[in-house]
Amino acid sequence: MDELISIVVSTYNWPEALDLSLKSLSAQTDSNFEIIVADDGSGCETARVVEEWCRKSPVKVIHSWQEDKGFRLARSRNVAVTRSAGKYLIFMDGDCIVRSDFVAMHRMLAERHSVLAGQRILLAEAFSQECLISGNLAWCESISKLRELARNRAVNRWQSAVSLPLGFFRKARPNRWQLLRGCNWSLHREDFLAVKGQDEAFEGWGYEDSDMAIRLINNGCLIKWAGFTSPCFHLWHKNADRTMSPENLSRLETVKRMKKVLPNKPMQESYD
Repeated sequence: MDELISIVVSTYNWPEALDLSLKSLSAQTDSNFEIIVADDGSGCETARVVEEWCRKSPVKVIHSWQEDKGFRLARSRNVAVTRSAGKYLIFMDGDCIVRSDFVAMHRMLAERHSVLAGQRILLAEAFSQECLISGNLAWCESISKLRELARNRAVNRWQSAVSLPLGFFRKARPNRWQLLRGCNWSLHREDFLAVKGQDEAFEGWGYEDSDMAIRLINNGCLIKWAGFTSPCFHLWHKNADRTMSPENLSRLETVKRMKKVLPNKPMQESYD
């Protein structure tokens, strides 16, 4: 696959983390991609970070902003997709760092009617602060350094960063929707649009990505595990407010029970 890729980077009022995330994307070995910052209503500091990367990034950066009306991640991503041009979509979070082969690995494993479910490695609080202050990203390229960090409990594991040619094992659990994590997944644009995008009825923290995975499976897509390729490195942060979690979980159970394909509140063709 040699088409343009659009990377949708979700963010909300953490400009320091977003800056580091965009820095990691600026060092990719594969440069045939654009970045759409899916901003769920951040303030001026985030806007300044994005503006700076619009100037200095080796690839195109677009700031897709929506008004702050609470946690509306699903809608934010949908808006970003309408403003993107790529035939393939990668979704990641703006509090994640990626290695230089991140885009190349997603491109290599991309397959129509398959959803790539990537892994993540969690950073400890102290090491996260160290990275944010120093801006150093060299450690994530080195397996030996990651092993050392894991021994010191600065990261929760190192093994996921090892690249292994797993072949057909990647499709061993094609209906395992639980493999998909919102911070690292990708699919063809046509497959995303076929299910009308993410369900904007999901507001507040929780389960919008599980809903997406289940509806994609119900529409004939397979989950393709992207483990042992290029994980994302997730900066530590406090848990989000989970007040809406029970309601969102109930909505997810309905999707599973009724084998739904289309969302309750689908993606629009365009947004103001």
